[in-house]
Amino acid sequence: MVEYAPHPLSSLSVEETSLARDIVLASSPNEVIQFRMIYRQEPEKAQLVPFLDLEHAGRLTTDTPRPPRLARVHYVRAGKSAERKADEIEATVDLNKKNVVSKDVVGQEFLAGLSTWEFDALVETCKESPLLKARIAQFSLPDGFDVIVEPWPYGGMDQPGDVRRFFQGLCFAMDRRSGNPDANYYAYPLPIIPVMDFEKNEIIRIDELATGGGDDPLAVTTPKTGPILDHCAPAEYVPELLPGGTRKDLKPLSVVQPQGPSFSIKDESLVEWQKWRFRVSFNPREGAVLHDICYDGRSVLYRLSISEMTVPYADPRAPFHRKQAFDFGDGGIGHAVNNLALGCDCLGVIKYFDGVLVDASGRAEKASQVICLHEQDDGIGWKHTNWMTNRAVSTRRRELVVQFIITLANYEYVFNYKLDLAGAINVETRATGIVSVVNIDPGKTAPWGNVVHPGTLAQNHQHIFCVRIDPAVDGHRNTVVQSDSLPVRMDARTNPHGNRYEVVDTPLLTSAGFDACPEANRVFKIQNLDIRNPVSGNPVGYKIDPPPTQKVLADPASIQAKRGSFAKHHLWLTKYRDHELYAAGHYPLSSKAEVGGVADMVARNEDLLQEDVVVWSCFGLTHNPRVEDWPVMPVEILQLHITPVDFFTANPAIDVTSGKDPASKLTNGSCCRSEQPKL
Repeated sequence: MVEYAPHPLSSLSVEETSLARDIVLASSPNEVIQFRMIYRQEPEKAQLVPFLDLEHAGRLTTDTPRPPRLARVHYVRAGKSAERKADEIEATVDLNKKNVVSKDVVGQEFLAGLSTWEFDALVETCKESPLLKARIAQFSLPDGFDVIVEPWPYGGMDQPGDVRRFFQGLCFAMDRRSGNPDANYYAYPLPIIPVMDFEKNEIIRIDELATGGGDDPLAVTTPKTGPILDHCAPAEYVPELLPGGTRKDLKPLSVVQPQGPSFSIKDESLVEWQKWRFRVSFNPREGAVLHDICYDGRSVLYRLSISEMTVPYADPRAPFHRKQAFDFGDGGIGHAVNNLALGCDCLGVIKYFDGVLVDASGRAEKASQVICLHEQDDGIGWKHTNWMTNRAVSTRRRELVVQFIITLANYEYVFNYKLDLAGAINVETRATGIVSVVNIDPGKTAPWGNVVHPGTLAQNHQHIFCVRIDPAVDGHRNTVVQSDSLPVRMDARTNPHGNRYEVVDTPLLTSAGFDACPEANRVFKIQNLDIRNPVSGNPVGYKIDPPPTQKVLADPASIQAKRGSFAKHHLWLTKYRDHELYAAGHYPLSSKAEVGGVADMVARNEDLLQEDVVVWSCFGLTHNPRVEDWPVMPVEILQLHITPVDFFTANPAIDVTSGKDPASKLTNGSCCRSEQPKL
């Protein structure tokens, strides 16, 4: 009997994760170990590409050599003495040979990503801290209110000396009088932040927060005491606590697929839909990742992922200069992923994918339904009416959506990979949830935020994302070309009427950072110069249309800007290297500057002419909060478009079925009657 072998791109199973843990424990029997994460280490591209080529050609056999099945295990190794800090270890485990291939010690200048058990420790330490208890007692909280401590990364280290494993907690008061555990405590912010030294396992200080307005000093002059919530008010969002309840006149709108979905799943990771074929995996650092993306048998992308996201806040008062999350790199978003609910987060006929996470002991836990796959309608795909016969042919723009959602304390992010019938891929981010707020004195306003509720200031901030695109446009040797549409001055010989403009293509031959330019309609074409389109004669390609959003606004000399160098350009081009996956580097937690991120990668100044190039697309939302963002903000949507350009010989969706939807019907009411007005 042939032993089942997982596909090289499939995620680790619960059994494989447990095996990786056991191998590490067996290799270090005398060490005290706490685990952070265990996930599949992706094969080196040189090993995987030949395997995929055979798979595409239908020539795989049971004897086909496979890349090693490797696991990457992050764990804590206790120090050998009381004076020595614990070591952070990242081990590579060969699951086939059942041995540890390597153990890498994270340098003391870095902090390994945080774990949820550390946040639990912060909350427990805060509960027991005499320092924090005494400070809270000075606020004279109303009866029925309890203190909630919300764990946060410490942010950029602003003290001299070594990087320390600090954490901080944002403090709120929760009104328990309703008896509802989902009452909104964000409406009652407290002006203190306890800081924990994790190595000492204690709250070492409490940062006092200013509560004044724009005309008041930036520094705290006198810590607040006495009643602190009298000017605050409840702001609920769960349906049963809304004063007027929910709407009663919104009728059901259902997605019906009577014949089932148009996609199919094989090996629990291979998705086939129309002419698309790709694999889906999950890992605790990046969430959902798409691999080996092909259209009609032709290679488009080798890998597509959300690489990083940073959220710097713009309140200049200490300690908010440190308030900056790296939501993927600070510790991975795996433990923040949502269990996606059928009929709520995803509609229609759904396929769910599970993930695997580990607790502090390394015990593998199935994370259920962390990715959903479904089809959705997105309006008209293409249409034309013959004006002579009045015949209209119309098709719908159907999309296949791969979705995952994360909740990071107050905020939610919805990430969608959308593939359409015309060969395009859109990467979509949606920001929602509750804006981060601080206490503000009655009657005060501030230029670094907006008062969204009595006593509640929502601080200005940015959300800057980076999508990592590893192209394989008809192969792995590609070139990126900057394409600008530029005006041409009037010339009697070449542009006599002044209406011409020209398209200027500039090959980008060296790794560097680049910016969007809407004035020039700038796009970046990923082309395979070795293959020409038989119709146009141009190289086959896909184009990136970078959203021309604001880059990081913090001063270049600030810790915020230095930590997030990837946010200084809209697009970066680098040459592929195995395991270079993270735009802000491997260890952004409490960093003082970005190390090993895209800025360091492009500094190698490597040749990119028909090479294995990687494209990093950075875009973001400058979020200056509105009152309408409270108590839970409507989604803010951003999209990155990856679109074929001279890749096909015609519209690839020209053969999409047209016709009427038999489920559509006229309303029986009078709201939509079409009557010509009487003259």
